[in-house]
Amino acid sequence: MFDNLRTNLRAALKKVVGASDINEELIDSLCKDVQRALLQSDVNVKLVVTITKNLKDRALNEQPPKGLPRKDHIITILYNELSKLLGYTGETIKNIDKSGEIAADTLPLRPGGQNILLMLGIQGSGKTTVTSKLARWLTKSGYRTGVIGADTWRPGALTQLKMNCSRIDVEVYGEETNKDAVGIVRAGLKHFLPENLDVILVDTAGRHKDETGLLDEMRSMYAVAKPDLVLLVIDGTIGQQAYNQSKAFHDAAPVGGIIITKLDGTAKGGGVIAASAATGARVMFIGTGERIDDLEQFSPTRFVGRLLGMGDIKAILDMAKGLELQGDENQAKRLLSGKMTIEDFYSQMENVGKMGFRNVIDNLPGLSGMVKEDHLDAIQGKLEKWRVIIQSMTRNEKMNPEVVNDSRRKRIARGSGLTEHDVKDLIKQYHNSKSMMKQAKGRQMQGMLRRLGLG
Repeated sequence: MFDNLRTNLRAALKKVVGASDINEELIDSLCKDVQRALLQSDVNVKLVVTITKNLKDRALNEQPPKGLPRKDHIITILYNELSKLLGYTGETIKNIDKSGEIAADTLPLRPGGQNILLMLGIQGSGKTTVTSKLARWLTKSGYRTGVIGADTWRPGALTQLKMNCSRIDVEVYGEETNKDAVGIVRAGLKHFLPENLDVILVDTAGRHKDETGLLDEMRSMYAVAKPDLVLLVIDGTIGQQAYNQSKAFHDAAPVGGIIITKLDGTAKGGGVIAASAATGARVMFIGTGERIDDLEQFSPTRFVGRLLGMGDIKAILDMAKGLELQGDENQAKRLLSGKMTIEDFYSQMENVGKMGFRNVIDNLPGLSGMVKEDHLDAIQGKLEKWRVIIQSMTRNEKMNPEVVNDSRRKRIARGSGLTEHDVKDLIKQYHNSKSMMKQAKGRQMQGMLRRLGLG
């Protein structure tokens, strides 16, 4: 996702990091590189001009905080300006989660009551699929969830919704032969009332911003459902058009949040996020793949940190928790801190594969951006070999790979059916990863992350 934007922004930062002197010429060059990177990602020209003007003014006129090098201060300014471009206001939206604790950066749900979420979007935006993904996210977060299928326009919409939600044990209310969408919503709310659910999602028919009849139906549905939150689903491939689309829907029903789909592989991702943020509605989730678990909470600051190569440790821990690895949290922390053993490495392999190697690599400071797409298949092949090799090691060898000498290496190779070179490769890569992760968690990286609000 956003490979070109990520590559171009990091190339711009390298000029600053490698410069012997910070002067106006260097700042101008940085601004031009940032402009080029954002324009290629379909960000609106006016927004690009604004962000680079602010970047230049602040870089030339602001004095760095005491003890902060000027180079780091410029990177901090770029980080802050990009975060504002993507919707960061400096405020953290909070709510009470199911444990009674304050939870940040999530859906603003009322505790102890039924929350109704109305899903809107044009046809083809992926709204029905996202409704299933959001139901999955809610159930994993501990919320009792039901879904009302009120898309009476698209053939097969209700069938698709029921099929997806049956896999996550979420009930869907719908009426196959009834074309009265507003009536279905009214009946669905009545159906779920005795079940005392925490959240009810209402999937609606796809609408075009210029289709008056459908927008009128949406207004009627809004009046009947009285939703606590309206979520607009936007196709990530439409770029800057997202602004007009968001505004049209917002005029008909107050949109409280946006979910962006199909961001993987699109060159217009920067444009759709920036345009959506410009409407004032917060981007709450982004779709990151085809699986029902591929829905990620959107945080402008964390997202920009990953774009600039600073990684996102929290995202890794979130993904691990999503795989029900909470019981192994200490093991995950050892993995991320560079204190892992080969046994830790082995136990995490399958889980890393489920999370997606690209997601893991992009979120780890020190590894983010270092592995290109065409290398991922090779990594997958190596991991298969490494899994067999580790199964052939003794517990002591897994805990202390330093004890693997020539005779042990030969025994492990025979036991795994692979070569001694493969065993050497595993141990070498293990040490390299451990070393890089230690460096990423070192004092300099920790200082940078704290200054940027990531650590």
